[in-house]
Amino acid sequence: MLVYRGQWPLGVAVDATVEALSGPFSYPLSYGYSAVGRVIEQGGAVADDWLGRRVFAFHPHQDHFCARPASLHPIPDDLDDESALFLPTMETAVSFLLDGRPLTGEKIIIVGQGIVGLLTTSLLSRFPLAALTTLEHHPLRREASLRFGAGECLDPSDPALFSRLGATPGNGGQADLVYELSGNPAGLECAIALARYSGRVVVGSWFGAKKVHLDLGSFFHRGRISLISSQVSRISPGLTGRWTPARRLNWTWEMLRQVRPVGCITHRFALADAASAYALIDRSPGETIQVIFDHGFNGEM
Repeated sequence: MLVYRGQWPLGVAVDATVEALSGPFSYPLSYGYSAVGRVIEQGGAVADDWLGRRVFAFHPHQDHFCARPASLHPIPDDLDDESALFLPTMETAVSFLLDGRPLTGEKIIIVGQGIVGLLTTSLLSRFPLAALTTLEHHPLRREASLRFGAGECLDPSDPALFSRLGATPGNGGQADLVYELSGNPAGLECAIALARYSGRVVVGSWFGAKKVHLDLGSFFHRGRISLISSQVSRISPGLTGRWTPARRLNWTWEMLRQVRPVGCITHRFALADAASAYALIDRSPGETIQVIFDHGFNGEM
């Protein structure tokens, strides 16, 4: 939506870690990074076993494209195509857990239950936590949040929200760890206000050109709140001695096997109807969770 709405910060590289998205941001832009299909042709120097293989590619949305074998990821035989589409968002959720480092017995709040928030909920629901609470405006996503393991999912516009969560203005709340995944700048101020003394807030939203207003003059400093940036393109320097991109990717495949998030797909569009798909997400977010393009080639790329 940042790209669709023109809210990407100009002058910033699109994504230097994805071969198909190199270069600075400027319009027109072919964007996207989640393609699943089948290899239908190969070059003379490519091994024969690539032909016919189901693969995932971090590549803009197209019917057909050429790619180097090194940029393709074979899909495990026990995983369906539509589950494989969630590889980038699940990898992001895995990164959030690596950066937030949840501990047993902690109280955790997730602000925002779009698809990234829901997958993060699904992973955290597997931890022995004291409480896992999520916040989401839209009823469709609140229902999905409960299915994915949240103990409760509350509407952040509820006037009694802070009292329900044991938070008071200027004195913090009860959450040991808060994830801000709403994409709404107001969500970060809410996340900080819900954290307890010495709490951690993982900032997972990419706000782009949207400005963020924060109240850092009351509880933030005295509460010793830690703000943690998280971005999937790079693994935290403190973890690179043990975690590599390959290890994280392998674990992401395993999490997709366990979660099977295909039930989050609410709409399917032909690529020719892309304008309608983006307009739906932009204007009616409460009706969508995950929108995909069905290229109609029986899984062939």
